[in-house]
Amino acid sequence: MPLSKELESLKEFGCEDRCVLSVYLNTNPGDPQQLNGGWKIHLKNGFKRIDEYLTASEDEKEIKAFRKLKEKVTEEIDKNMNKLRKSVVIFAAVEPELWSVHYVQVPVKTSFHWENKPMTEEMEYMYKAYPEAGVILPSYGEVRILDTAMGDVKDELVYEFDSGVEGWRLRKIEAANEEQKSKKSAKPALEARPRTNIKQFFKGMETIVEKLKKERGWREIHITGEADVANVFAETLREKPASCIYKNLNNNKASDVIHQVFEK
Repeated sequence: MPLSKELESLKEFGCEDRCVLSVYLNTNPGDPQQLNGGWKIHLKNGFKRIDEYLTASEDEKEIKAFRKLKEKVTEEIDKNMNKLRKSVVIFAAVEPELWSVHYVQVPVKTSFHWENKPMTEEMEYMYKAYPEAGVILPSYGEVRILDTAMGDVKDELVYEFDSGVEGWRLRKIEAANEEQKSKKSAKPALEARPRTNIKQFFKGMETIVEKLKKERGWREIHITGEADVANVFAETLREKPASCIYKNLNNNKASDVIHQVFEK
């Protein structure tokens, strides 16, 4: 489900009494306060404050629901330590059931909420700044595409030009990575293709991009590559891209590409 639709669903969710736990947790390894797993202390303290408040209220139903969610959230984060980016955002409820987890590359201020609806304001602000977007890296041999949301990579696709049919086909990313490693020092096979023919070369990719945009719910498209290639590829698209960055980042890790595109 596209994040925009999930946000709408979260905004419509609610219950008569307080039943929804909203967690915004800063796990940014670059933040001095998070050194040596500082976020673990903030998580523990945040839960402790809510638990103390509910204990004082003597509402057994809320206490039981909160403690169940606290265990579930803690277990979720512990099991997915390798997924931790800059932040974790979780919305959860027992009855009616709600479980929405997001590991994102957008920094947040740590906060905990126990209310009758999800506290989505911060999430909406983050989404406005980092909506679903396609990051396209065109080159002479292939077109690499990153499917992103909230500054994080959800999927990576590589399309290569098939000279036999003069068209583009999707190549499995594992195979693409292995081939890239084995040919790291070699020039792309199609490098000799006349640069005056670039626009014709990318014919057909605009249809693929348009389909991906519709299927993935992209609000924006960003292009990065050598100036002549990036500009010509942008001209083939129906809509003007949100940005064009004149850098060849094809050999860079996806996380580094995203950093250079969204945090420039």
